[in-house]
Amino acid sequence: MLIDDHLLDEVTERAKASERLRMNYNLHDSLEAKAQRLLNALEPGTLLPVHRHRHTAETYIVLRGCIRVLFYNDEGVLTDAFRVSGPDGVYGVHIPAGQWHTLEVLESGTVIFEVKDGPYMPLGPEDIILL
Repeated sequence: MLIDDHLLDEVTERAKASERLRMNYNLHDSLEAKAQRLLNALEPGTLLPVHRHRHTAETYIVLRGCIRVLFYNDEGVLTDAFRVSGPDGVYGVHIPAGQWHTLEVLESGTVIFEVKDGPYMPLGPEDIILL
């Protein structure tokens, strides 16, 4: 399977048509896989809560477009922000396990490659900060 413009365009069109303004394209075989690898097409306005993954680190690589990744402390106070965009020479961010974070989408057509350890674990209320 090639990860090319055709695939990114296809997933982006699905994201634009989605009520959530985002769409995953899983590259792993199952939610039980030890490595969760996926394309995540994101449009401006998609809402991702501030959250953490207590049992795994997470890595984002921007394939096209631009995001801002925001880090928070346990009290929900913003502690750092990173603009991630290939043309800016900043291609990705590695998020340590337990780090509170979210992202903002700055350009239409943004697609990231996302990796974290599996199996998939849904976020519980203790892993989300409502700001």
